[in-house]
Amino acid sequence: MAQSRPKIDKIEIYVYGGRGGNGAVSFRREKFVPFGGPDGGDGGKGGNVVLIADQGKTTLIHLRNRKHYRAQPGGKGKGKQQHGSDGKDLVIRVPVGTIVRRVGEDVDLGDLTADGQSLVVAKGGRGGWGNKHFATSVKQVPRIAREGGVGEERKLVLDLKLIADVGLIGRPNVGKSTLINTVSAARSKVADYPFTTLEPKLGVVELGFRAFVIADIPGLIEGAHKGHGLGHDFLRHIERTRILIHIIDGTTRDPVSDLEEINEELLLFNPCLKDKPQIVAVNKIDIPGVRERLPEIAKVLTGIESPLYFISAASGEGLPQLITRAAAMLDESE
Repeated sequence: MAQSRPKIDKIEIYVYGGRGGNGAVSFRREKFVPFGGPDGGDGGKGGNVVLIADQGKTTLIHLRNRKHYRAQPGGKGKGKQQHGSDGKDLVIRVPVGTIVRRVGEDVDLGDLTADGQSLVVAKGGRGGWGNKHFATSVKQVPRIAREGGVGEERKLVLDLKLIADVGLIGRPNVGKSTLINTVSAARSKVADYPFTTLEPKLGVVELGFRAFVIADIPGLIEGAHKGHGLGHDFLRHIERTRILIHIIDGTTRDPVSDLEEINEELLLFNPCLKDKPQIVAVNKIDIPGVRERLPEIAKVLTGIESPLYFISAASGEGLPQLITRAAAMLDESE
C-alpha cells in the first residue's frame, strides 16, 4: 500500500505585508492658545514579511498547516504630532537551500543559501500622513489626513533544495539510511519496505580535523524523472550536492542494470548531473551470499569509470576507506 506523505520540500504560502497606520486629524488644544494649528501625527509603517534561513530546519513541514502569513499593521497617528508605532515584522524561518519565487513565475525572488540570510518577501504599507502635512498659508485648518498604504500581497512557492557536500543515491532499501546512521550523527528510520525514508536526512561526517555534510536522498526508481515513486520530490536535492555516492545492493541479481537505471534517471532529470563526480559502493558484504559473489560482482563492474568500493553499512566494514575517498574527491572539487 502506498504511503501518503506531506509536501515537505515544496510548499505554497500567501504572505501579506502589514497595512500602514492612518494619519490623525488633530489640532493643538493648549491653555492660552485658542487657535492652535494642526498637530495630527503620521501613521506607523506596516511590518514586513521576512524569510530567514535557519540551519536548524531541514524541511518545510512546519509550514504545512498554515497557508496565510500577515505582518502586523502600523499604529494610527495621534494628536500632539505623535507618530503611530511601526508594525512588527513577521519572521518565517526556512531551511538553508530554500528557493523563493512567485506562483506562476520562473524568476527567483531569492535563494537562501547561508544560515541567517534574510529575504523580505512582502513589504509593509507606508504610514498615512497626519493633517499637519496639509496645512498651507491658505488652508490653515485642514481636516484631512491620509490613510495608511496597503502592504504587498504575494502567493509564493518555497522550493527546498538541500545543500550538502555528499549525496547518497540508489534504489530503495539499498542501505543508505543505515550508512548515514553509521558514519554521522544523523538518525534515519530503517525498515524493510519501499520508500522507508520519506524525507531527506542530513548528517555531519567528521574525519580528523575536517567535516562535511552528507545527505540521505530517498530511494529512486525507474521513471523517477517523470514523478514516479518519490520522483521530483527528491531528485532536486541531488542538484546541490558536490559528489554522489551511489549505493548498490549486493544481493541484487544485476548490479550493472541497477547502476545504469538510476544514472539514467539522473540524466533525464537534469543532463548536468552526468558530470557530477560519483563513487560506487556495493553494500551488504556482511551477508555470506554477497561475500561469496564479490569476485563476480567486481568483474561485471570493472567497466565503470567511478571508483568502486565494497562495504557493509551495518558492520562498518569498508566505510573508512569510502569516507576517506569521498573527502579526497571533495578537496579535488574545490
